[in-house]
Amino acid sequence: MSSALAARLDAAFAQHGGVGVVPYFTAGFPHPESTVPLLLAAQDAGCIAVEVGIPFSDPLADGPTIQRTGWTALQQGMTLPRAVEQVGEARARGLQLPVVFMTYVNPVLSHGADAFARDAAACGADGVIVPDLPAEEALELRSALRVHGLALIPLVAPTTPRERLARCVDGAAGFVYCVGVTGVTGARDAVSPAALQLLDAVREVTPLPRALGFGISRPAHVRALAGRAEAAVVGSALLDAVSAADDAVRAAMTFLEPMVSAGG
Repeated sequence: MSSALAARLDAAFAQHGGVGVVPYFTAGFPHPESTVPLLLAAQDAGCIAVEVGIPFSDPLADGPTIQRTGWTALQQGMTLPRAVEQVGEARARGLQLPVVFMTYVNPVLSHGADAFARDAAACGADGVIVPDLPAEEALELRSALRVHGLALIPLVAPTTPRERLARCVDGAAGFVYCVGVTGVTGARDAVSPAALQLLDAVREVTPLPRALGFGISRPAHVRALAGRAEAAVVGSALLDAVSAADDAVRAAMTFLEPMVSAGG
């Protein structure tokens, strides 16, 4: 469903005819002030949207790379309020891309669902992904986000029973985050048949754009999604490239530009 909750996301997907690239950056990594320039680099590279991970000490859905980047960011003083503030700074410096926060339920509840929704909206975010919040328990946060004009992005996996998919996407806006593997985040060799089957199953229950994440690491993966998904989320491989470089922004651009080109 198209919704005012996700107007910026709706517009981005409507204007892009191929497979858009959605990079994931951990707020405050590799350095406390890296977030803003990296978000602007994603825009310069031609990405369709960007995810900002709010570090959490117990990131159950994340693999070694994102765990490591989150821990580094926490050790360097990153907090939920600071991550929100940095997105606001990026908006002030010209960021036009849709922004989706990815975090866990504990930081949100600690901050307060209403306060988090208010602050996320004020900084210019468009949606939120909470991987450890089951759809059946999401009413409070979904309602708080809706009041402030943000979408709660549903997350579904190859293990999601087909009869449950419709419940997961009911009332959703923006896009559906499709988990490409069974397990945690991290680069994989190829897009799995199970991921493609999931994308097809999601299309049967909603017209929302589908973004495939967990395991996307190279341009060939993006090309493989042509006609099967509207976006590819890249996190671990991008963060590995950024963390190994002296110039994080240049490394991000070098990594993302071929991915964007592969998406058409």
